[in-house]
Amino acid sequence: MDIFESYSLTLVVLAATFGFIMAWGIGANDVANAMGTSVGSKAITLKQAILIAMVFEFAGAYLAGGEVTSTIRKGIIDAGYFQTVPEYLVLGMIASLLAAGIWLVIASYYGWPVSTTHSIIGAIVGFTAVGVSTEAVQWIKIVGIVGSWVVTPLISGLIAVGIFLSAKRLIFDKKNPLENAIRYVPIYMGMAGFIMSLVTIKKGLKHVGLGMPAAQGYMLAIGIGLAVALIGAYVIRHVNKKSKKKEPSYNKMTVEQQQIKVEKVFAVLMVLTACCMAFAHGSNDVANAIGPLAAVVSVVANDGVILESSPLAWWILPLGGLGIVMGLALFGSRVMKTIGSGITHLTPSRGFAAELAAATTVLIASGTGLPISTTQTLVGAVLGVGIVQGVAALNGKVIRNIVVSWVVTLPAGAGFSIIIFFILKAIFGVA
Repeated sequence: MDIFESYSLTLVVLAATFGFIMAWGIGANDVANAMGTSVGSKAITLKQAILIAMVFEFAGAYLAGGEVTSTIRKGIIDAGYFQTVPEYLVLGMIASLLAAGIWLVIASYYGWPVSTTHSIIGAIVGFTAVGVSTEAVQWIKIVGIVGSWVVTPLISGLIAVGIFLSAKRLIFDKKNPLENAIRYVPIYMGMAGFIMSLVTIKKGLKHVGLGMPAAQGYMLAIGIGLAVALIGAYVIRHVNKKSKKKEPSYNKMTVEQQQIKVEKVFAVLMVLTACCMAFAHGSNDVANAIGPLAAVVSVVANDGVILESSPLAWWILPLGGLGIVMGLALFGSRVMKTIGSGITHLTPSRGFAAELAAATTVLIASGTGLPISTTQTLVGAVLGVGIVQGVAALNGKVIRNIVVSWVVTLPAGAGFSIIIFFILKAIFGVA
């Protein structure tokens, strides 16, 4: 236990620094999940996306990031193996933060959308399996993660295809798209209101004790969805009446002109869904950076005693939120471009279908316990709307690079973590 007496402040400072790097990587890479489709479909500019995401990601991370976090994120390793060697857990978590952060910076530089959750899990598994014991790793959960590489994109892709095809057949393929949009867009608005409010309730507010029983949450989400649909119907009809006085009625407009006006409506919907996704993402995924950091702070503060969960020091959440915002502002554009325009050409209606499908898949996963990556969810949804346009509409080279980066993420995080763990052991003289 000498390490805790001699180097307590040094360990906390190292963990905070590397935790900030990890949060920076989350901002640079994962935030594209929320804003990439909005930028790619030209619903908003890159600068607008960054500003909006900065506000909602930070709000989600700081306001709804939680007051307590699990010492071992997602139960991927057995804490019992560290009871006699808590210094291994501390050095391992510090190594994992730096390892995952390095991988995320590399992936973001090349514009690869990878999973921040899988990055930190790979890092934790790496130092545990090699530095402690292979039996300390819950390998069945790793199998589930590998399986999610196929299952998650498939589910979100199929949902995205369903949403986009319904909009295409109900609105865009009709002789009067604008007339049909007035009739059906409020339904899509209601769906978005229901799904996004449920995502916010389940993945955001629960972290600060504002969660509610499932039935109550669903009733509230249904109420919000109906309210959004009714308000949407009123606004669309009101705007349409005003526009008729200034412009020719839709009967005198070409189909292409009507479709352009309909796309503008979907552009507004996209921005709203992106804001909700950014808030939910900030509240949920900030734990990938602050969880290991909080574990280090807790073990050091308790002189080597490992608690099941770690109360957060006042400075941890702001540190995570600031790291996410800085990573997004300085490096986020690269992955946004991959998601938004690298995979396939997106319009606001296609982007809306992808966003809503991703949010729906996140809800399905949270209800069933399916291990999920928000990155893989959205990529699958974008692929889905791309496939509807034909395989030729997809960029095979970009898709291949993305799939390879997914496969490499776990071993890359593990490899970096193992090297850093043994370097730290040598520096601090831990046997």
